[in-house]
Amino acid sequence: MNIAWLIVVLLVVIFLQGTLYRRWGLKGISYRRKFIQDAVFEGETIDMVDEIANKKLLPIPWIRLESKMSPNLLTQTEQNRNQQEGEMFHRTLFSLLPYQKITRKHRLTAMKRGYYPLQTVSVTTGDAVGFGEVFDSFNAHTAVTVYPQIVAIDDIPLPSHSWLGDITVKRWIVEDPFLQAGIREYQQGDPLNSINWKATARSQQLQINKKDFTADHHLLIYVNFDIHEDIRMPIEQPDIIEKGLSYAASLASYAIEQGISTGFGCNGYYVEPFVNSTERIKPSVRIEPSSSGQQTGYIMDAIAKLKMDRSRNFRGFLQEDIDHGVTQSDIIIFTYAVTEKMEYQIAQLESLGNAVEVVPLGHAGAERRDAYAG
Repeated sequence: MNIAWLIVVLLVVIFLQGTLYRRWGLKGISYRRKFIQDAVFEGETIDMVDEIANKKLLPIPWIRLESKMSPNLLTQTEQNRNQQEGEMFHRTLFSLLPYQKITRKHRLTAMKRGYYPLQTVSVTTGDAVGFGEVFDSFNAHTAVTVYPQIVAIDDIPLPSHSWLGDITVKRWIVEDPFLQAGIREYQQGDPLNSINWKATARSQQLQINKKDFTADHHLLIYVNFDIHEDIRMPIEQPDIIEKGLSYAASLASYAIEQGISTGFGCNGYYVEPFVNSTERIKPSVRIEPSSSGQQTGYIMDAIAKLKMDRSRNFRGFLQEDIDHGVTQSDIIIFTYAVTEKMEYQIAQLESLGNAVEVVPLGHAGAERRDAYAG
């Protein structure tokens, strides 16, 4: 009889505490999540902090936080587990005494360039014996921006590094087609439209107009997202585009350090919420040239928040520059391939007084052209 009453009392206690936790378990629970830094570079670690507090007399035997996160922003243990289970969730378990606050730090590795917002966290708690659970969602609005990997300038396959090593004053050293600095003898490879015919007649030898240098030029760094010109087709080789973005970020950082007015552009677009997803044609991404102290951060932030998709094909992007009459700019294009239409537009940009260099990212020669046109 005593055992029977003991069982009855135990069941009543279990029922009452279960009811108590279902009704009051999440009352007075506050939660906050934040990143120690707003931005890091690809490959760096960042600390994410969970702060949870129990603002009531009732202790919490267990409470579980669960949030969906990118696999590019997890601890190594979680990455291995998620690869096996095909999941992308971050889980944390706490127990809270009355009026207790717990702060827990998680060290994450930023595996890939991107913008990673965290919106909500699912919260689960229950009674001590696990017979009942209650669920809710807490707002946890925070985000971290992962900048692209920075590589050494010597690792960027630029056509020539001479201008990089010769910058001894804070300016972009290129020949300005509109500034004359005298004449010199013709050399093989000089353009025929630079011949000074009056000086040639006087000296009886071909003479070339010598161009002067200027500090008015701007450096524009462009990345072509096209693998195929048809923007309805997905980007099949995103690693190539990521490489171009890394090169662009590295070159921009170096150039701005040298005092060069530098801008960035591409035919992609920003991830949400930085672009209106209802727009049929999203605007091109363009950061106007500047050499200010904040310019590197602006460009890094823009590259980090690019979606791996296109707003238009690259020839449409270049046509915008032509239509706006862009001039006195030095343009470096990182691209998988160059089509005949692009070559024609490059020639138009050069006729406007710009210098254009193309840095191929894919395989050389006809293979690139065939793949692009395919």
